[in-house]
Amino acid sequence: MSIFINRIRHEIKKRKLVVKENKSLTPNMRRVVFEGDDLADFPFLSPDDHVKLFFNTENGYEMRDYTPRAIDKIAKELVIDFAMHENGIATDWARYAKIGDTIEIGGPRGSSVVEGSEWWVLIGDETAIPAIARRLEELPNGTNVTAIIAITDPAERHEFKTNAKLNLKWIIRPESEKTNPQELLFALENTNFPEGEGYVWVACEAHVTRKIREYLLTTRKHPPKNLKASGYWVKGQMGAHEKFE
Repeated sequence: MSIFINRIRHEIKKRKLVVKENKSLTPNMRRVVFEGDDLADFPFLSPDDHVKLFFNTENGYEMRDYTPRAIDKIAKELVIDFAMHENGIATDWARYAKIGDTIEIGGPRGSSVVEGSEWWVLIGDETAIPAIARRLEELPNGTNVTAIIAITDPAERHEFKTNAKLNLKWIIRPESEKTNPQELLFALENTNFPEGEGYVWVACEAHVTRKIREYLLTTRKHPPKNLKASGYWVKGQMGAHEKFE
């Protein structure tokens, strides 16, 4: 079996949504449920798709990227989970958003659908949990998957629904170590990759992602075509992210 990446482009469309529900999942994760007729044709193909949320500020619009966590096209509802990992325009909005508040979103622009992977390794921090959770829900029954997730407190653990054969490793590290890759690398070094062709997905702070990617390519000799590594955030740069090809 060989892995194939099906890259699909979507029509770029803005959608105006209304807050239906806003609740806390963990001390540092909030779930906002949006509703709106514009969701009837919302594309929902890959667990790591992202949309842009538009925030109106005194300096004009600012945009932030977030993962669509779940969709109900019949009810026309979209779920987005917000990691409250730092103060900023998006996290402040999510913290105080009230039922009836409105927001505009754009995208997703495209989806990368991974087909044919015999096993998976998912590595991320708090910001990656929504994408990891969705991936685990969508994996075929019995698929071997290891998820290595770094959080700041045991209270940030999530319960994942999956039919896959999940090996879950939580890494508890202090806030000050969010940009230190060592504990994630140690967990990865002690993770055996199964036989067959598998896919590794990484999403952390950009420096951490870079170091994990280097280890996977140089030490583990993992094929670059079977690896996606993203810097979901960059220390000291609000709203910044990086992709590594």
